[in-house]
Amino acid sequence: MLEALFKIRANNTSVKRECIAGITTFITMVYIVFVNPAMLAEAGMDQGAAFVATCIAAAIGCFIMGLWANYPLALAPGMGLNAFFTYGVVLGMGYSWQAALGAVFMSGCLFLLLSLFKIREWIINAIPLVLKQAIATGIGAFLALIALKSAGIIVASPATLVQLGDITAAGPLLAILSFFIIAGLLYRDFKSGVLISILLITVIAVSLGLVEYQGVIAMPPSIMPTFMQLDFSAAFELSMLSVIFAFLFVDLFDTSGTLVAVTQKAGLADKHGNMPRLGRALSADSTATIAGAMLGTSTTTSYIESVAGVSVGGRTGLTAVVVGICFLLMMFFAPLAQMVPAYATAGAILYVSVLMLQNLKFVNWDDMTDAIPVSVVLLMTPLTFSIAHGIALGFISYTAVKVLCGKKDQVSISVWILTALFIIKFAFLS
Repeated sequence: MLEALFKIRANNTSVKRECIAGITTFITMVYIVFVNPAMLAEAGMDQGAAFVATCIAAAIGCFIMGLWANYPLALAPGMGLNAFFTYGVVLGMGYSWQAALGAVFMSGCLFLLLSLFKIREWIINAIPLVLKQAIATGIGAFLALIALKSAGIIVASPATLVQLGDITAAGPLLAILSFFIIAGLLYRDFKSGVLISILLITVIAVSLGLVEYQGVIAMPPSIMPTFMQLDFSAAFELSMLSVIFAFLFVDLFDTSGTLVAVTQKAGLADKHGNMPRLGRALSADSTATIAGAMLGTSTTTSYIESVAGVSVGGRTGLTAVVVGICFLLMMFFAPLAQMVPAYATAGAILYVSVLMLQNLKFVNWDDMTDAIPVSVVLLMTPLTFSIAHGIALGFISYTAVKVLCGKKDQVSISVWILTALFIIKFAFLS
C-alpha cells in the first residue's frame, strides 16, 4: 500500500528513511505548537484551544501534501503570519480575533482559487532558474540567522543591530555542539544524525538541570472556544480587504519560495527547475489555511524546516504524513515536547542552512546580471527577516539589471508582470 501511494522505490528511498525524515522535520518545527498559541493568546484567543487548532491544522496540511501531492513538505501555522494576525490586525488595527480569522479564511479561499486555475503554478514556473537558485540560498541565509538568534549566539545590539552573544553560556555551547555532532554523523552517513543530535542535546539539557522535566502525557484542551468562530461582518471594508490581500500575498510567496527550496534540495525538480504535481502541492497549504481558520488558528503554510527531513533522505509524501501523525500525537504529549529547547534544534537548522547555501556553486558569478540579483536575494532575505521581501527585491533587481545591461530579451512577460506587482506592493501596500 505504501509503495502504491508514495512510489518509495522509484524515489530511491525506504519506509525507515522516510519515517526518520518525518520525525526529524517534526522535531525541527515542533516549536510552533507552543509559540503560535502563545502569540494568538495575546490577541485574546483561548491558548489551549489555539494549541489544539495548531496541531490539527498542521496535520491536515501535512496529510494533503503527503497523500495527494506526494512531496516531503510539512505545513503548520506560519511564523510572521501569526505575528501579523496578532500585532497587525487585532492589536494594531483594532479588529476582533474572530474578524481576523475570517480574513484568514477568505485569503485561503482566494489562495485555493489561484491554485486551481494554475495562476500560482504559472507564477512559480515563471521564476527564472537563477532566481530559483537565489531563493534557495536566501532561505539558507535566513535559516542561519534564525538558528543563531534562537541559540543566543547572536543577540540584538542598539549600536550595531546585532552582535556576538555570550557563547560561553550553556545554550550557545550546546547549540554549537549539536551542529558539530550533526556534521560528524552525517559525514559518516548516519542518516538520522540530525535526529540523534537533537535528542542527545535535549537529554544533556535535562541532566544538567537546564530543562525542567514536565511529565509525558496530558489530555488535550477543548477546541470549542475557537472552533468556527469566524466573523465576516468586516470583510468588505477597505482596510480589511488590504488585510486579506496581505495574508494572501505573504503566504503566496513564502510558500512558493519554500516549495522551490525544498524540491531543489530533494532533487525533485527537473533540469529547468520545474516541479511535477505542482498544482497539487500548491493546493495543500491553501486548503489547510481554510481548515485552520475554521479550527481557530492563523494562516497555515509550508515550512522551510522540511529541508531538515530532506537532508536525511526524505523524498516522498510519506515524510509529510509522518509529520502529520506526530502533530496529532502532539496534542497528548505536549509536556514531553516542551522539554526540547530551542538550542537543541538550532544546530540542526544551522546545518540545513549550510546545505542550502551550496546552491551558490551553480550561479554564474562571471555574469553580473545573474550575480547581482542572487546577491540581493541572499542578503535581503535574512536582513529583512522575510522570504517574501527577499523574493520581491530579487525580481526587481533581476529585471532592472537585465534591462540596463541590454539583456531585456531575457526578461519574460511573466517576470515583467510580477516585477510590476512587486513595485506596486512596495509603493502602496507596504
